[in-house]
Amino acid sequence: MSTLRDLAEEHTRLRPADIDHLHRIAGDWQLLSDLSFADLLLWVPVDADGTFLCVAQVRPTTAPTAYQDDQVGRIVGGPEVAHLGVAYSQGRIWREGDPVWYGDVPARHEAIPVRLRTAEGEAGEVIAVVGRDTNLSTARTPSQLELNYLTTADDLAQMIADGTFPPPRHPGETTSAPRVGDGLVRLDAGGKVTYASPNAQSAYRRLGYASHLVGEDLAALHRRLAGDPLDGTEAATGILAALRGEAPPRREIDARGATMLTRALPLMPAGVPIGALVLVRDITEVRRRDRALITKDATIREIHHRVKNNLQTVAALLRLQARRVSMPEARVALEESVRRVASIALVHETLSMSSDEAVEFDGIVDRVASAATEVAATEVSVGMRRRGSFGVLPAEIATSLVMVLNELLLNAVEHGFPPSDEADEPSGPVASGVVPAVVPEADPSERPEVVVSAHRFRKMLHVSVADNGRGLPPDFDAESGSRLGLQIVRALVTGELRGTIELRAGANGGTEAVLVVPLARSAHDGRA
Repeated sequence: MSTLRDLAEEHTRLRPADIDHLHRIAGDWQLLSDLSFADLLLWVPVDADGTFLCVAQVRPTTAPTAYQDDQVGRIVGGPEVAHLGVAYSQGRIWREGDPVWYGDVPARHEAIPVRLRTAEGEAGEVIAVVGRDTNLSTARTPSQLELNYLTTADDLAQMIADGTFPPPRHPGETTSAPRVGDGLVRLDAGGKVTYASPNAQSAYRRLGYASHLVGEDLAALHRRLAGDPLDGTEAATGILAALRGEAPPRREIDARGATMLTRALPLMPAGVPIGALVLVRDITEVRRRDRALITKDATIREIHHRVKNNLQTVAALLRLQARRVSMPEARVALEESVRRVASIALVHETLSMSSDEAVEFDGIVDRVASAATEVAATEVSVGMRRRGSFGVLPAEIATSLVMVLNELLLNAVEHGFPPSDEADEPSGPVASGVVPAVVPEADPSERPEVVVSAHRFRKMLHVSVADNGRGLPPDFDAESGSRLGLQIVRALVTGELRGTIELRAGANGGTEAVLVVPLARSAHDGRA
């Protein structure tokens, strides 16, 4: 189904500013629909002959719909939309006429002209019409609540016709709450409560106000109830601003362990301020969950921070032990362990600074690659380069993958570009321990380089580590390699990561390690 903007641009000559205003109406008109107990349909003129196109529709949550079928995209003309033509051409709200029938559902038609005010603040020309169609099959004697709803709906309808509704939206605000059913309070021009719905009364009772709201000065009441004087002042200021015809941002009031969200809207049909509409919602449980999540996130970050500190302590102890060991083989083994522990600590350090159990992995790869060139035992200056992006990875994948990449990068540097006294030893991302036949030297005109590439495709992460060094020996067998680095890589890729790894000769010389890691099993795979 095409969007409001698509339909308007395709079938009408409305300006971008006109379409933006229609978007604002469609973003806020659930309020009017619920107050009216009616479906709202947004109609735009297509031709000068009185044909209209429906570009948006909303159904009430307070009453049955008049339309079982979606009306968006429907183009109609003739007598069926005569009421729309009157509202559009005369610029007034149309309420005349007898009920019409849609199948076995009787409905009452109303038409509200939509104006966009000019830059000077004057009422502009009519750009569209809002059809307000009420299902009459459940009509009954209206209660006090329904009468107040309908009266407020009429005021907002007139404000649409004047071009003063909806009010400008404040940055960061959503349209999800509060709604009419959460709680409604109507104020007169002096700020006194003339009506409060039962849900609104209950919300204020949670804040500690047990008396009836009718007759109360709501701004003064907010100052008295709020546990924080600043919150009370801001909430009261919002009420007073709405009474002056302004549209203040939403406010929260905390009192006696409860939290209430308020939204104040001015009521000024025909440009005359007659009071305000205040929607309220008890969000105590929502804020309690928010605080619990914040506490949980802080606890998790602290755990990652302590794990990082402990791993760094282990690395320091291993480094100290390596300095005291006289056997070269033992020293090398301990130094390799230090690097492996440090790579895991890097992931936990990143997680300790994040509010989510996921990390931006590109920065980690860059740091590991930089460290590999600094600590690798080689006389050659090797460049490191990353192509593509790993993106955001969950912690359970990042921890294992960083160890795999650490091993591949170190071995690519050390064995792809060995010192001169190791020229006849095997090379590649992971040394095999097998003495090769004569292996051709790398092209001296090429700069020694290791490239890490990554891209995502169909919930799979494809990674390669390629060097332009000496390459693998002819009889290299990854499965039978006895070095610890190769065993760690193979175990992590096939076990923890549930992926695959292939070591092969590079297309232009050197060696390439190719990994494929599934992402779909992760709770964060929606980021893939």
